[in-house]
Amino acid sequence: MADPRVKTATGPTILLASGHYFDLLDPANSRFNLADIARGLGNTCRFAGQCDRFYSVAEHTWLASFLVPQPLAFAALMHDAPEAFIGDVTRPLKGLLPAYKEIENRIADVIAERFLLGDLCDHPMVKRADLQMLAAEQLAMMPTHDDAWHCLEGIDVPALDWQNWSPVDAAKNWLHRAEVLINRFPGHDVESLLS
Repeated sequence: MADPRVKTATGPTILLASGHYFDLLDPANSRFNLADIARGLGNTCRFAGQCDRFYSVAEHTWLASFLVPQPLAFAALMHDAPEAFIGDVTRPLKGLLPAYKEIENRIADVIAERFLLGDLCDHPMVKRADLQMLAAEQLAMMPTHDDAWHCLEGIDVPALDWQNWSPVDAAKNWLHRAEVLINRFPGHDVESLLS
């Protein structure tokens, strides 16, 4: 008979690089760390893979972390962290999947609590950096098209140095940036966040 004091995954789960299971319906009781997030984001291509070369969500958030003031850099790096566990679903598809959005929000809340982010991932400057990234990515990596993406009206396009890292390098560089930034925040036990 199972010990009732020991929490085990009972819902739909995925196995993480760390060897822990992530319960999609109970993220609060799932073990995961920064390396798991780095691995997931490094292996996930933006735009459902429809860009002209591999470009990871890890690089997207890594670059975004340089577009905001220093106190918001870690939040910008983490703003798409749920995608490490649920993938990068395109905006049009996400609109058709209300349950997906609920799951994404639940995971985002757990990540915000675990990494002491509060509501910083929703800060207007982080949201703007995400749109700046989208505008720059559209010009640099997406096919030529005649229609405007209305969400980008009035958004300035930053000059960026695209790396187009491999998944392994993307994860490694993202994790390094996370470690640098998290060390600047009091209250974080970096070792526990990595294990």
